[in-house]
Amino acid sequence: MSDFVHALPKAELHVHLVGAASVDTVLALARNHPDGPVPTDEAALRKFYEFTDFRHFINVYGVVNDLVTTGEDVRTLVVGYARDAARTNIRYAELTISATSHLRAGIAPDELVEALAAGREEALAVHGVALQWIFDVPGIWDRDWGMTSARFASEYRPEGLVGFGLGGFESDSPRAKFREAFAMARDAGLHMVPHAGETTPPSEIWSALRDLRAERIGHGVSAVQDPELLRHLAGEGVVVEVCPTSNLRTGAVKSLDEHHLPGLVEAGVPVTISTDDPGMFHTDLDREYLLCHERFGFSRDELAGLARAAVRASFAPVELKDQLLKEIDAL
Repeated sequence: MSDFVHALPKAELHVHLVGAASVDTVLALARNHPDGPVPTDEAALRKFYEFTDFRHFINVYGVVNDLVTTGEDVRTLVVGYARDAARTNIRYAELTISATSHLRAGIAPDELVEALAAGREEALAVHGVALQWIFDVPGIWDRDWGMTSARFASEYRPEGLVGFGLGGFESDSPRAKFREAFAMARDAGLHMVPHAGETTPPSEIWSALRDLRAERIGHGVSAVQDPELLRHLAGEGVVVEVCPTSNLRTGAVKSLDEHHLPGLVEAGVPVTISTDDPGMFHTDLDREYLLCHERFGFSRDELAGLARAAVRASFAPVELKDQLLKEIDAL
């Protein structure tokens, strides 16, 4: 099964640039800021990544994010993700970038766009991983309900930008508050892919659908609490991006035995599997697929179905989708 999982050509739709950084990459960045709060020793950094709850995780993510202060740092993170992704046969990914957090760190808009372009080119040329971008609103960090993020996405749209998202701590960031920002991004031709229902009730998933016109839902695991919502997601084919290890590590679920992935699948909701923040959660996409087999009983055919679902739900070019689907079918 491990060999089969590794051989699956994969698309990853829910993964954050900073959270994807390997321990080695974060250590290198931290050593450029030796007086900062991020440990410069590997054992200490791994301890630093032991989260007590979701808010603690968000706080740690913000501290690590502050290490990214130049365009070269961004390019390094992008290429590092592609290198690590290629090791699990990820062929395409939509990498979420909290662009405004990098602007606040002093990276000029043009420098950020150029770094993303350079990283994207190297990712494909060296590692064979095709990348596109989702610019997300980092919760309330923008302090204007996402308008700064939406303006930047609209005005400095880099090659490969396909989506607009919303992350951060959900309970202090009601989805409806970001309606105007999402309307601006939608008018710019971007797809709507907010997080919702990770640590909040199903009402926030409904809000993401109605107020933000979500095309996919990030996490969305609380949907199982609302039978009507499950029927809606299944009937409309709204894809939920599930990240099992992430939910466990952030305390969104108490144990994998309580995870709602089987309930979503049983209800007919289309799901994809992703890592979310693999560097911080010590996982990769092969491990997530194997977890689905070992803990939730998914068969080979069902795992291949997850791989197909991710390709189909992606915003990849049609030719790339067709190629990946053919390769999955050939296994």
